[in-house]
Amino acid sequence: MNQVSACGLFIILFDAVLCLALWAGLVLLKCSSCGGLAGVWAFGAAKWAILHVFTSVLTDGKPQAVLCRLVALLCLLSPVFESGRIFMAPASEAYTGPSPNLSMLLLGLMSSSLACVVWEKGLCGDLTKKKATTTLQQDAWPLLVRMLKYFKPDTLYLIAAFGCLILGVICDTYIPLYQGYVIDMLSGELLQISFYYAVGQLALVSLGSALFSGFRGGIFMCTLARLNKRLKQLLFHTLLQQEVHFFEENNPGRLSSRLHSDVDRMGRTVALNANVLVRSTVKTCLMLTVMLGLSWELTVLTCIEMPLLAILQNKYITLSKELKDQMQDCHAQNKDLAFQTFSGIHTVRSFKGEKDELRRFKESLDRMCAVERRSRIYSSVFCLIRRLVSLGIKILMLVQARGLISSGHLSIGSLVSFFLYQKPMSNNLKELMYCCGDTMSTVGVISKVFSYLDRTPKCEKAGELAPEKLEGRIVFQNVTFTYPSASEDKPALKSVSIELRPGQMTALVGPSGSGKTSCVSLLKRLYEPQEGQILLDGEPLHHYEHKYFHQKMALVSQNPVLFSGLLKYNIAYGLKDCPIEKVKEAAKKANADNFISKLEKEYDTDIGECGGKLSDGQRQCIAIVRALVREPQVLILDEATSKLDVEVQHAVLQEVLARGRTVLVVTHQLKTAEKADHIIFMEKGAVVEEGTHQKLMDQRGRYYRLKEELFS
Repeated sequence: MNQVSACGLFIILFDAVLCLALWAGLVLLKCSSCGGLAGVWAFGAAKWAILHVFTSVLTDGKPQAVLCRLVALLCLLSPVFESGRIFMAPASEAYTGPSPNLSMLLLGLMSSSLACVVWEKGLCGDLTKKKATTTLQQDAWPLLVRMLKYFKPDTLYLIAAFGCLILGVICDTYIPLYQGYVIDMLSGELLQISFYYAVGQLALVSLGSALFSGFRGGIFMCTLARLNKRLKQLLFHTLLQQEVHFFEENNPGRLSSRLHSDVDRMGRTVALNANVLVRSTVKTCLMLTVMLGLSWELTVLTCIEMPLLAILQNKYITLSKELKDQMQDCHAQNKDLAFQTFSGIHTVRSFKGEKDELRRFKESLDRMCAVERRSRIYSSVFCLIRRLVSLGIKILMLVQARGLISSGHLSIGSLVSFFLYQKPMSNNLKELMYCCGDTMSTVGVISKVFSYLDRTPKCEKAGELAPEKLEGRIVFQNVTFTYPSASEDKPALKSVSIELRPGQMTALVGPSGSGKTSCVSLLKRLYEPQEGQILLDGEPLHHYEHKYFHQKMALVSQNPVLFSGLLKYNIAYGLKDCPIEKVKEAAKKANADNFISKLEKEYDTDIGECGGKLSDGQRQCIAIVRALVREPQVLILDEATSKLDVEVQHAVLQEVLARGRTVLVVTHQLKTAEKADHIIFMEKGAVVEEGTHQKLMDQRGRYYRLKEELFS
């Protein structure tokens, strides 16, 4: 790159020599037109040929593309500028040719060099950066187009909003122009228009700007709220369809953050940035047209500010994007840490872990503050440099304006109008660059949300089988299962074949890690077996309709999960239009009506966060009632009566067997296992022994030898 820079410097110096030669020739020949516009283009073409040969000599006949672009810019800037002067000049003024002033020639040379540096260094960058930017844009556009499709239900709202936006921009654009008219009339420089008519026009466009801007803002906010509601509902529905292992791999706190923060951010970014993009683009075009009509010289100076600010903005966006991603991760980590601490407050309090949790949270906050501090420093430096650039341009404009006013080409009112346009013009360009960068920085968030929306659950799709009568016979046929997070050489179940008969209670016993919980998880279709199948009345489990299956097969775990709200809501959870009489009947069968009737509002009692106002035994009892109210044909009790009184346990077991149900009990209690019609002893993921209690005791096998250890 040093060689390219050196060659570029030599080319610029050589071009300066050619320009000085041209100026000297014009002075000696006392020629001001130099052949007119045709002569300017001819000199540019000749200079292009000379510089091309000079570049080839410097680079041994292999000029790089950046040097070719520099040569083209040096040669074409002056002809294009002179052509623009003819186009913008009034018809009454004759073209006098290029200015013989030496400063104008050197200004063109400096402008060309500056423009080339801005393009190559600031906007294009090196090859790696261009490739990365191109890749990012290629990935971003399909995502943004897909995002816009979610606005389709709000098409009429958007048409109204953008219509108000454009009308408001038109009114807003002409406010400074009419202000200049009024100033000129007050100073006596403009007399052909009625003063009151000009004031009326100013008031009319000001009122229109306020009204249309207000309507536009209200409609956009309404549209954004509707979009966020649809996206959150769709994402929540998609997440609920995922398999259980998905929630084990993805922390609930992070999923909650994606559902709320990320959906809000992507909707707000796309909607508001689209608003800013259209508004700033229309306003910039209108203002540029008016500014060129007021003074094209001052407009050129204003446009010099654009590439300089573009460089600064481009560099700032690159630095701030990484900080935004880090800030998003820090926020998610803080939420996750707080969620884990609050949800596990019993464990934290039991092990006196408050200081450790406070230390972890403080360290997480320190990391977030460090990122915020870096972000503020970058923002302050960027703001300082940007304002210095704007100040320098403004000084040059004042010097140029003084000459225009002295020559009569610009009035005081027009100058005031131009300055009223100049700052909003710069702000529009800043907004355009910012909204483009901000939209690109949100591509990662949009991509993550869409990856969740597009994710297909890794489980068998539920069928439509829903027979009126279900016998409840369950058969495991050579079932082999390995948890997704475990290695393949450590299966939880190894070719398990068992049968659960209707009207019988089957007890599943064995040491910890023997595969009992895995059998229960497969029965509830929380996971799918890798080999073999599980049949319910001769049909695979996934053939049954989802709601029907989970109503006919109920699970009561040792630590049931209850939700915030009323007691009757938790009992009838998942059931549609369940009458209170049915709830009370199920509570009486589970012997839970006694303690419920003693509550302040009975079934309308608020049980608190996760049932925190109830004891462990009461929560377990409510879970049994919740299972019985569904009238299931298959009931799974996973240590479900371990925290109940003996009388309640006996009443529950009597009730669950009363209607010919298929009952599977996972237990470590001897008395419960002895009452089972069939006992299955598992160890290391395989069935070791099975039979009645007396039969297993007579065999004197693993069940007999571990009886004291397991059931004491």
